[in-house]
Amino acid sequence: MMFEKIQNSLMNHSIIRNALFVFLVTIAVSGCSPNPEADAEDGVNEIILATTTSTQDSGLLDFLLPKFHAENEYLVKTIAVGTGKALKMAKDGNADVLLVHAPPAEIELVDKGFGIDRTLIMHNDFVIAGPLDDPAAISGMNIAMNAFQRILNTESKFISRGDDSGTHKKELEFWREIDTQPEGDFYLESGQGMAATLRIASEKAGYTLTDRATYLANRDYLDLEILVEGDQRLLNIYHVIAVNPEKWPLVNYSGAKAFTSFLVSAKTQQLIGDFGVDQYGQPLFFPDADKSVTDLSND
Repeated sequence: MMFEKIQNSLMNHSIIRNALFVFLVTIAVSGCSPNPEADAEDGVNEIILATTTSTQDSGLLDFLLPKFHAENEYLVKTIAVGTGKALKMAKDGNADVLLVHAPPAEIELVDKGFGIDRTLIMHNDFVIAGPLDDPAAISGMNIAMNAFQRILNTESKFISRGDDSGTHKKELEFWREIDTQPEGDFYLESGQGMAATLRIASEKAGYTLTDRATYLANRDYLDLEILVEGDQRLLNIYHVIAVNPEKWPLVNYSGAKAFTSFLVSAKTQQLIGDFGVDQYGQPLFFPDADKSVTDLSND
């Protein structure tokens, strides 16, 4: 009887997991699957990757995943959401592996036992983008907190992700540092991904905090410029994390390990470093598999 209860519990979890994936793929930015027809019926060769929208909107995953699939038996299905939602998927056992960029929240996930094998992959940086006429006069400032203070003082329009993403978490750090909780007509929350938020900021001639990669990938369609950059506090670090199979026995841990091994390999790290150079004249991400976060902080 006890065995039947456990078996039924696992079966119900599998059904919920698969149903949630179908639902999220419908509402989120998804895809990157090079050969959907290759999907195994039992899902053994399928990896669910929960990741931030910046890896999707920048085009990095479209570039890397076909190469992963060519070398491995696993088919990656991507759910690109804010980092907060990706971490929640790990806690609920509805993903196999994460690629995210909110270190404090990632550490909490690992400390609570839901994530394991957290591995540094790459970094880029956050920047503050804004309208060409720069009503808050923040252009050229190299201390982000001071730029946020000036935006607040002038009540210049600011478009927030407002979605618990890694970018949103970073933005909220700066508001807390100047001891404010922004509200009022000047402050708008998009509740959307980075590319969509950039478009809204462009349309409304507002400021926004963005990762550099997504800005560069979309700049031809935006009336925004990078106005504030170079603050060490704007460092944007990405880790890959496997969902702990001891918490959720049905996760594809072998697939998560294969994906991590692919990302940290010398060949893939070179691909990451080269991505964007031909099109934008600069890399969109910097490979870090042979470094530590301390190394990045000291650069």
